[in-house]
Amino acid sequence: MATESRQLTVNDIIDSRPVSRLQLTAIVLCSLVLLLDGFDTQAMGFLVPPIADEMGIPLSAFGPVLSAGLFGLMIGAMSAGPIADRWGRRWAIIVSALVFGSFSLLTPRADTIGELVTLRLLTGLGLGGAMPNAVALASEYAPKRLQAYLVPGIFAGMAGGAVLASLVGGALIPEWGWRSVFYVGGILPIALALLLVKVLPESVRFLTATGGDPRQIAAILRKIAPDLGEVPPGPASSPPPGVPVTQLFTEGRTLGTLLLWIPFFMNLLILYFILSWLPSLLRQAGMPVSAGVTAVMTFSIGGIVGAIVQGPLMKVTGVFPAMIAEFAASLGLVLLASAIFANFQLMMTVTFILGVSVQGAQAGLNVLSAMYYPTVIRSTGVGWALGIGRIGSIVGPLVGGFMLSMQWTPQQIFMAGAVPAVCAGAAIAASGYLQGRTSPFRPEAAQAVTPAH
Repeated sequence: MATESRQLTVNDIIDSRPVSRLQLTAIVLCSLVLLLDGFDTQAMGFLVPPIADEMGIPLSAFGPVLSAGLFGLMIGAMSAGPIADRWGRRWAIIVSALVFGSFSLLTPRADTIGELVTLRLLTGLGLGGAMPNAVALASEYAPKRLQAYLVPGIFAGMAGGAVLASLVGGALIPEWGWRSVFYVGGILPIALALLLVKVLPESVRFLTATGGDPRQIAAILRKIAPDLGEVPPGPASSPPPGVPVTQLFTEGRTLGTLLLWIPFFMNLLILYFILSWLPSLLRQAGMPVSAGVTAVMTFSIGGIVGAIVQGPLMKVTGVFPAMIAEFAASLGLVLLASAIFANFQLMMTVTFILGVSVQGAQAGLNVLSAMYYPTVIRSTGVGWALGIGRIGSIVGPLVGGFMLSMQWTPQQIFMAGAVPAVCAGAAIAASGYLQGRTSPFRPEAAQAVTPAH
């Protein structure tokens, strides 16, 4: 038994065993990180109207505030990924949570647009660092057979954070004002970071791939597979030479990387435009602040549904057909929204389905990025894909603010949303056709984007 076990790799052990308590703990904790990341990231959209009312500033002036936080997200995602691929995911997640929690607590002290821009930028650095590393760590503790289910599942935590923010905002804003939402959004991640210090394990795949302490690796593996005894794990893969970012464009990954970046950019442009400006568009149409809170919550509940069903959907149809269908649905829905915007009930129905398609597609993109790159560059690959996506998330609010300043109607603004949906769908279709020997239109296509770990 011992002789046979020594031939196993860490990947074999994780992929062949039932999910252990340690693995489940790591995945749940990463989901909680994304829950609070989503709370803080997406609360700002429905907080803009009450902040604008208090400060006496027009809604169109808040484009830089919304984009500053998303610019911080981009920088955080791009910088934290390579750092984590050298030093580990665990501390990158903990420090990121402390950063976005601390600056969220300071945000209520802002009295001017300039102060809000600065604080949202700094908050965004932490938010951007948390997400790719939480996705990477969770995916590395998930058996390959479950990755297509678990990675979208933890992404549902981010949409769940938006729902939580909406519920907290609806309960606290009427009595305590907009600042109370930031206090909740600051205290919770700091408390979670302290818990992570105690119980979050480092990725055992990462430790093995980068030559970590054999005793630490063995201790983690014994919790995953107690019957392995003292078997020393062999390396899962060898660390690549050079700067990790350059590895995204080696070994035939250049085109695959670029075709991932395009839909990340376009889909996050759509997602953050909706989250940032839909409440303000409803307010501009004469609806109360509560309508904006309801809209964000409805969109986010749709996102939870989309993330949960994404794994089974991709398993049945294949990765690329599922995502092409979602981008086609997003195209149709933004055009439909332009026609029925004045009807709040119908608009909320469309908003829910749009949440399913847009955030389901985003969960699928996260699966693709986590599965496409090998362990030693996974945080970098996921982080840069999200970072490029964050450029789209910055552009979305800025374009929305520009269109509002140009007196575009809500109908015209939603019609403009068709452009990124078409671009994202075209890139995913191209990626599917270029995925090698496996047809992108069969369920087995999931394996075509899964290089050896």
